[in-house]
Amino acid sequence: MRYDLVIFDNDGVLVDSEAISNTLLAAYLTELGHPTSYEDSLRDYMGSAMHRVHDLVEERSGRRLPDDFDDVFHSRVFGAFERELQPVAGVVDVLEKLAADGVPYCVASSGSHERIRVGHRTTGLDRWFDARRVFSAEDVGRGKPAPDLFLHAAERMGVAADRCVVVEDSPLGVRAAVAAGMDVLGFTAMTPAERLVGATQLFGSMGELADLLV
Repeated sequence: MRYDLVIFDNDGVLVDSEAISNTLLAAYLTELGHPTSYEDSLRDYMGSAMHRVHDLVEERSGRRLPDDFDDVFHSRVFGAFERELQPVAGVVDVLEKLAADGVPYCVASSGSHERIRVGHRTTGLDRWFDARRVFSAEDVGRGKPAPDLFLHAAERMGVAADRCVVVEDSPLGVRAAVAAGMDVLGFTAMTPAERLVGATQLFGSMGELADLLV
């Protein structure tokens, strides 16, 4: 099926950030007295907005995270991004093909606009994503698995939901895309296929993605 809009998740799909951010998140939560392993962080928080971290920690421990939690965490993440972050292997080729074929695309991320900008600037992906193509959970108030962000992106790009396809690598993101009535291509590079329940199709490398978008 030829889609009228390709909506990319950001972390783990465009930029190879999940290992960096979840390592730092697990360490920071543990430092604050909420023991969390890297695997715990991937399972519970991958693909989610920051409010989910706050909500789950309070639900489980009865204690709220510090008021400056987001600022401290993002400072650590952005520093690591500037030292280490790379684009996901093969994603530039996919973007080049979409641009050459005239297929509209955008990014819709649970991360903040600042996080998206830092990641794209560091990896050079900012050349592919001007402000008109960037959407954040900050824009809608509720992050994934709510469908709000994907529906907002489709509306702003002027495309009906059933003509969109979402490229996602997290269970929360797949759930959000399905709830929005969109097809979803599940990227299994970091997430076992069995966790991406509801995905229209699965793929393991960006080399496979271009063929799925034809």
